[in-house]
Amino acid sequence: MKKQIWTKPYGIKEGFLVGGGLILAGLLLEMGVGPVQWGVFRWPVNAFVLTGFLCLAAVAFLMREKVYVLRFLGTYKATIPALTYVVVLTGVMGLTRQTENGVWFGNMLTFWPFVLIYAYVAFILCIIVLHRLHQMIKNRGVRINDIAFLLNHFGLFLAMSAATLGNADMQRLKMIAEQDVPEIRAVNQQGMIVRLPISIELKHFVMKTYDDGSPKYFASELQVRNKTGKSVRTTVEVNKPVKAAGWNIYQYGYDTEKGALSKFSILELVYDPWLPFVYAGVFMMLCGALCLFALGGRRKRL
Repeated sequence: MKKQIWTKPYGIKEGFLVGGGLILAGLLLEMGVGPVQWGVFRWPVNAFVLTGFLCLAAVAFLMREKVYVLRFLGTYKATIPALTYVVVLTGVMGLTRQTENGVWFGNMLTFWPFVLIYAYVAFILCIIVLHRLHQMIKNRGVRINDIAFLLNHFGLFLAMSAATLGNADMQRLKMIAEQDVPEIRAVNQQGMIVRLPISIELKHFVMKTYDDGSPKYFASELQVRNKTGKSVRTTVEVNKPVKAAGWNIYQYGYDTEKGALSKFSILELVYDPWLPFVYAGVFMMLCGALCLFALGGRRKRL
């Protein structure tokens, strides 16, 4: 007799239906209220949201024995479909041009189906991690495969959460730094002026050209001062940014009419305070992979 949908135990098919339902809900939200407005999640709102999310996952874990659906979320039958949706949507993101003012697939970080599926996977990861911790406490012991499991799964959760919630605090600005003139103002992507906690002064613009006069290399020697007055002299080159007071400073452009005699430099400044947490999550996953590699080698020797 063929198993009907939504009869226990749930299987892969139900897992795909849950993910598909979230995508449908996301499409309705996208059409009804527009894209996700990450600006409302700026610090400390994103910290409260993350705390609430973790508390909700903890409650779901504690209620798993009473609510079958919550128990189902901790199984591979829910995880595999969810990860499939994530891979597909991430692939679409990689194949389409992403812009700040893009809509739907053109700006996936604000596309409701993408955000909901990522939140769903993060929720599943929380339940799985809590379940493994519970098993470790119950067994009163920690094995290397437990450590590898926790590093991989919690690392993935940390990287995903920091990358999405941290998007609200990320700033990408443009500044025109004139020679021998300290500048603290920059312009954001909406054209608004932003005052920085640092001042940047162009001391010297350097350019090397090919025989036909086209630029071969250009860089800016900068004097950067923070709020306390501490000053540092540094050089920013194309694809070689410098870091100051949490800001990454990139060489973006110059006065193309004057070329090597340019008296100003166009800089791009990026502030992403959550990026270290993304790196920490990736590092944890790498450590987890090394633990699994070491465990595999140990089993072969045995």
